Amino acid sequence: MNRGEIEAAARRIEAREFIRRTPLWKLPGTALGVECAEVWLKLEQFQVGGSFKGRGMLNLGVKCEVFVPTVSSPMKQAKLRELGAQVVVTGAVYAEALEACLARQQQSGALLTHAYDQPEVVAGAGTLAREIEGQGAGAPDSVLVSVGGGGLIAGIAAWFEQRARVVALEPELAPTLHAARKAGEPVDVAVSGVAADSLGAKRIGAIAWEITQRHVRDSLLLPDAAIRDAQLWLWKQMKIAVEPAAALGLAALHTGVYRPRADEKVCLVICGANLDPATLA
Repeated sequence: MNRGEIEAAARRIEAREFIRRTPLWKLPGTALGVECAEVWLKLEQFQVGGSFKGRGMLNLGVKCEVFVPTVSSPMKQAKLRELGAQVVVTGAVYAEALEACLARQQQSGALLTHAYDQPEVVAGAGTLAREIEGQGAGAPDSVLVSVGGGGLIAGIAAWFEQRARVVALEPELAPTLHAARKAGEPVDVAVSGVAADSLGAKRIGAIAWEITQRHVRDSLLLPDAAIRDAQLWLWKQMKIAVEPAAALGLAALHTGVYRPRADEKVCLVICGANLDPATLA
């Protein structure tokens, strides 16, 4: 995976006129209670599909049958159906939904599109980083990225290489990359917690493992309580309604799990808004 492949993905996606160029808000760190020069919010929750994932799928451009587990948000399922996908809800966790997907693919002969461990999907995710750099008139100093299976961080790290410090953030109860680094290779982990509906992969993807080994130094963990607090802060203080997975960056700043320099420009990828609004009460 390299910048050339991401550039090609951007051209394909832009030609289909489905993916939005989402806003990049540049705020002083103090506006978010953080002691740093600037915090950039990449508001990817404003995508048509409610998250960054459409970037990878549109890089393939085919009709789809989507397999999701019962833990996935009903709002996410409804949005997929609204956009024309056939949605199959099966299995308790994403790994079980993947097993059902693989069985269906073998039976039907359909093209298999993996949620995160596929080159086209990773390249599509990388277009988000390309967009950040264009909107920011240059790369930020650091980018804080939520990790589940790793497709998003793989694309972002492949684009920035080491021109920005890419930081991996995971819930303590879904530590796919963190556990892999501890073991020295990708391993299965138990998955639960407040962000399991979107960061619920049980193993880091092979592509993400290879790219993050080269380009991502930091792999940090956050407790559910901090993630939930940051999600509510974004809603109550900024009227940004997002799923828990999108709040890990702010949680890392508020808790001090990640401490930026005083002159640092930190970008938070606000990756999705597939949630039940009632959960923000």
